[in-house]
Amino acid sequence: MSLSNKTAIITGASRGIGKAIALELARQGANVAILYAGNAEAAEQVCIEARTHGVKAQSYACNVADFSQSKEVCDKILTDFGGIDILINNAGITKDSLLLRMDEDSFDQVIDVNLKGAFNFIKHTSRMLMKSSCGRIVNVSSVSGLMGNVGQANYSAAKSGLIGLTKTVAKELAGRNVTCNAIAPGFIETDMTANLPNAVHEYIDTSVPLKRMGKAEEVAALVAFLVSDAAAYITGEVIRVDGGMCM
Repeated sequence: MSLSNKTAIITGASRGIGKAIALELARQGANVAILYAGNAEAAEQVCIEARTHGVKAQSYACNVADFSQSKEVCDKILTDFGGIDILINNAGITKDSLLLRMDEDSFDQVIDVNLKGAFNFIKHTSRMLMKSSCGRIVNVSSVSGLMGNVGQANYSAAKSGLIGLTKTVAKELAGRNVTCNAIAPGFIETDMTANLPNAVHEYIDTSVPLKRMGKAEEVAALVAFLVSDAAAYITGEVIRVDGGMCM
């Protein structure tokens, strides 16, 4: 599943799942553009680790929800790397609250980053992906987008919308040999899940058949497969990485 000489953009790649994806793609030989929102030092550290695999890695600050800024960054990446073959839309935020207490700003921000951000990057990279011999898009959704989740009306709506976006893009770009798939992680060990209450861990023990949280590297391995030549006939799919929780 070598990705040698291919260039991948990974949004939200300074930590967690995004970082694991970036490092796995680099390990497979892909050059990586590391996008981050605020932590430049963490993003540069990911670049340093990626370069140990002999690939080119560069970091870019970007508010993925900003249409114009997203285009500027995509144009810069194209200039720096000479092409774009893979897009991983991983950037995401949470602003959890029960619907009755959720304010408009909390809803809008989550939709803008998690859903519109993916649209922005697909829009601005689609021509380059169509020029690639094997364009690949993977959108990081969530099991919350499949089953809903109390306190996450905004997040669930965004992640569900991402699935609809995935299927539409898969149909529109299939004729140009570009695949578009989504993954739906469940409980994954990241900074975002580090301080979950005991009740959630009890839920995992009773409701997740594998009785544990997943690892970011396990998500990254699936992404690496989906962007490889081995997955050239898979498009429009949503694949869960949830230990059987939504089975």
